[in-house]
Amino acid sequence: MMNRKMLKQAQDMQRRLAQVQEELGQAMSEGTAGGGVVKAVVQGGNRVESITIDPEVVDPEDVEMLQDLVAAAVNDAMTAAQKEAETKMGAITGGLNIPGLM
Repeated sequence: MMNRKMLKQAQDMQRRLAQVQEELGQAMSEGTAGGGVVKAVVQGGNRVESITIDPEVVDPEDVEMLQDLVAAAVNDAMTAAQKEAETKMGAITGGLNIPGLM
């Protein structure tokens, strides 16, 4: 009896994990830099969906600053996606770090 119950629980957890992984793969996360003058949106935490740059920040004399802002915004979006993944996966696994899930 106990083995059957444990197997069902494991199968339920596996189904929930698969569903959350699918949701996370489609989720959009936004990051910003420079007080919001550069925004990046990533899908699934690994694909840049869009970059928005406020024209005020475009300075042909300081392209390096703009490049830094874009990188910072993308990194911010990736961090947001990772935190979302950790939160959703942690809710299912009870905080257990199961290798290969993320």
